[in-house]
Amino acid sequence: MGEFSHFDDQGNARMVDVSGKADTERTAVARGSIFLSKEAMEAVLGRKVKKGDVFTVAQVAGIMGAKKCSELIPLCHILPLQSAKISFQVSEEEGRITVECLCKTAGKTGVEMEALTGVSVTLLTIYDMCKAIDKRMHMEGIHLVEKQGGKSGAFYYEEEKE
Repeated sequence: MGEFSHFDDQGNARMVDVSGKADTERTAVARGSIFLSKEAMEAVLGRKVKKGDVFTVAQVAGIMGAKKCSELIPLCHILPLQSAKISFQVSEEEGRITVECLCKTAGKTGVEMEALTGVSVTLLTIYDMCKAIDKRMHMEGIHLVEKQGGKSGAFYYEEEKE
């Protein structure tokens, strides 16, 4: 692991200077889950949530969140996203909706924060849309799954097996 790059020699916060770096293709995938009650899950799947179609609204919110990452996270670079995709996997038996966000760009810095923000905003939107039904929903496991491109190369998250 390297040193923290967002601090200068005096310990002050700074935006990392990437002006000398070459543009490269960069991708990142992030994932996280939200757990809902049986009643909330049935409402989501049956498209009976009063605020609207949860998957459609949350998908748009997640894409918007990824695009606005630099406005939400201090010191993040403004990136021209070339793609931001949100996908869902539902496990009705577990009461779980898993969200995945894939972001792509060609630039001087990675899109990990954009992918993580996209997942987080998607999950928060699901919570917001369903909170009248289930205030006990909870989110878990928001993490970077993989990233490609840049000087540090590829990264793949591997869960530790016990």
